[in-house]
Order: sequence, then C-alpha cells, then structure tokens
Amino acid sequence: MSMTEQSDAALEPILTKLAAARTRLIMERPFLGALVMHLPLKVGGEWCTTTGTDAQAFYFNPRFVDNLSLAQTQFILAHEAMHCAMGHPHRRNHRVKRRWDVACDHAVNLMLIEEGLKPPLHGILADQNFMTLSAEEIYPLIPEDTPEESFDQHLFDSDNESGSSPDENERQDDPDAGESGGQGKEGQSEAEEQQGSGSQASQKPNELSQAEREELSEQWKNRLAAAAQAARQAGKLSQSMMRWVDGLLAPSLPWRALLARFFAVNQRDDYSWRRPSRREGDALLPRLSSEGLEVVAAIDTSGSISDDELREFVTELDALKGQVRARVTLLACDNHVAENAPWEYEPWDTMQLPTDMEGGGGTDFRPVFDWVEHENRSPNMLVYFTDAEGDFPKLPPNYPVIWLVKGKGEVPWGERVQLN
Repeated sequence: MSMTEQSDAALEPILTKLAAARTRLIMERPFLGALVMHLPLKVGGEWCTTTGTDAQAFYFNPRFVDNLSLAQTQFILAHEAMHCAMGHPHRRNHRVKRRWDVACDHAVNLMLIEEGLKPPLHGILADQNFMTLSAEEIYPLIPEDTPEESFDQHLFDSDNESGSSPDENERQDDPDAGESGGQGKEGQSEAEEQQGSGSQASQKPNELSQAEREELSEQWKNRLAAAAQAARQAGKLSQSMMRWVDGLLAPSLPWRALLARFFAVNQRDDYSWRRPSRREGDALLPRLSSEGLEVVAAIDTSGSISDDELREFVTELDALKGQVRARVTLLACDNHVAENAPWEYEPWDTMQLPTDMEGGGGTDFRPVFDWVEHENRSPNMLVYFTDAEGDFPKLPPNYPVIWLVKGKGEVPWGERVQLN
C-alpha cells in the first residue's frame, strides 16, 4: 500500500464524521445545515491546526476533528459557516485583525451555544457578557493586548498592520506556490479541485482581492436569505435566530429582493402525475407542471403611505407576478375594504394603482382577512403593504402572510419585510 493510499485510508473515518455531522445539521437545524453545505471540505496543510475558512471552503486538521464528538463536529462546521453568513469577511474595515477575530468568535459562539450546539471543551471564546452583541459592538470591549485567540483561522484577508500579507511571504519562500498564485478561485488547478474531497492536504489559500470579497459577500447574503426562508417555511428557525437574520438582512437587501424570494419559494413548479392522453402512450411519466400562484395583495389606504409608495409597490408586484405566473387579487383597506375592490389581475395583465380607491380612515387589518374567508379564497400568500399601526386579527390564517412595513411597526405573526 502506497503512502497516499495509507493517508486516504486514515482520512476516511474523519470525512465520514464530517459528513455525518453535516447531515445531522440539515435534519435537525436546516438553517445552519443549508449554510454549511456551501463550504466544501478541504484538508488543511501544516498551517491549519484546528479549522478555518476563507468563505469558500471549510479547512480542517484531521487530528483535531478526530478528537471531537459528533456534536462538537456539528459546532465547528456551523461556526465556520456562520462567520461567512454574518459577513465577517468584509465587515472588519479599519479594525485590527487579531481583535476583530476574537470579537467575531465571541459573537458566533454565543449564538451557536444559545441554539443548543455543543462546543469543543477547550479554546472556545464565549463571554456571556457579550450576549446579543454584534462583532462591531464586542470589538471595543476587547483589550488591545488581549491574550485571547480565536480557535480557528479566519483566512479572509491579511493583517492591515503589516506591509504585505502572510500569504505573499509564504509564496516567496515556497517555489511551488508560485504556480497557482494569482489564479483566484476561478483558476484553480485540477489538483486543487480534487482537494475539495478531502483526499489531500491543501496549501494555504491565496488572499482574496477586494472585488472577490465583495462578490462573496453578495453570495452569502443571498444564501443567508434563502436558508432562512426555507427554515421558516419548515418551522425550524428559532426566534433568536430569526431576529438576528432579520436584523442582518433588512438593512442590506432591498424589499424588492426579499419579496421576490418569498414569491420564488412559494412558486408551484412541480412534477405532475396526472394521467396523460391516450395519444401519449400507456406509460405514466412525471411531467413538470406549473399551476401558478394565487396572491392576495392588500394596501393600507389610511393615509400613512403616500400614493407614490403605493404605486411603487403595485409596479413591483406587476413585475413579480409575470415572473412566477401569479394571479393577483388587489384589495384596498383603511378600516374597511374599499367598495370598488377587488381588482383582479391575470399573469399577463398590467397592474396599475386603481384611481377609484377610497381611504383616509383609521387602520384595521381584520376586514381584509374577513373578506378572504367570506369569499372562500385559498391564496398561496397574502401580501399587506402598511405601516403596521392598527388592529390585527388575533390568530393567523392558514396561508402565509407577508407584511411589507413602512416604519418601525411590529406584527404579531407572519413574515415582516422592512420597506427600506
């Protein structure tokens, strides 16, 4: 047996443990599991004593992982994925890297421990005094000469206090590194791609350019939003994690992008097993079928939202309904549903803000939901454009509700999207 075969054989149980931990996360905590799946597993070289990430892969030291339980392995996988999802690769700015790494570890570890994950026994930074604080809020509380260190390696960029990055110095000393230097993530060699399976030790990844970091940042925002929405639909996103996701996404993603995600998640494209016509033969084969969406859109006409904002909302709905083949029923309501409502729009119709809407009274959301029930409608979703200052039904309906909110008003149930 060659040295390579011996190395692969010794690595196999480690990779099995990592794969089992990822699967367990997907089953038990689909939000974290979805994020972890975006980081391929790579064996770290001598530079990797525990784990690390560059927002493109999960690097690990086999000996370190070998000494962890399955629950602790779940923790370290989620730890690296959360660094990426929380935007730590691009939020450091002028801050000193060592203190920033420590602050980021406190923020991530406290969140994962609150979620019930079990950390390794040693080297984990999780000061309870920093609970609910962001990395930016924790950073000034970390002494400049802190003895604390992050247990993993954050390979996002080099320390801004040195003239050149550690990676550049290593490439000067390593003649083999020059062949791959400057290729970037799109120019990986075949050997480097094979490292994604964990079969070989990998070189320390090259530092990302500013453009690459910005591109990765946008990718992780999208991944975060998609993972959170899927977990919400499954009812497996905790309240604390939900508040953190909303706080992180609301200032970053415009309401149009968030609304589009809700439409995409609820799009009813699936395989149909309906009996085919006799002309198609005797075989019963699956066919892709699109039934379209039934959407009820309600707009608050109590006077708190301007006509220009209402017009902008209707225009955006018009664009979305064409993309997902949605049939939209538009309602206007202040403290009662407008007498001229509803306005019905097929996917091919052009939506415009009705000119014959009435409004200006107080705000009551209950008439819209009463109307849907009275008309025996079963929408795939209801979208309500409002300032959220009014009377809500005590109980949520049996269909998804999205509140597109102008201002700081809170909603008792449903999905709240901030109007930026």
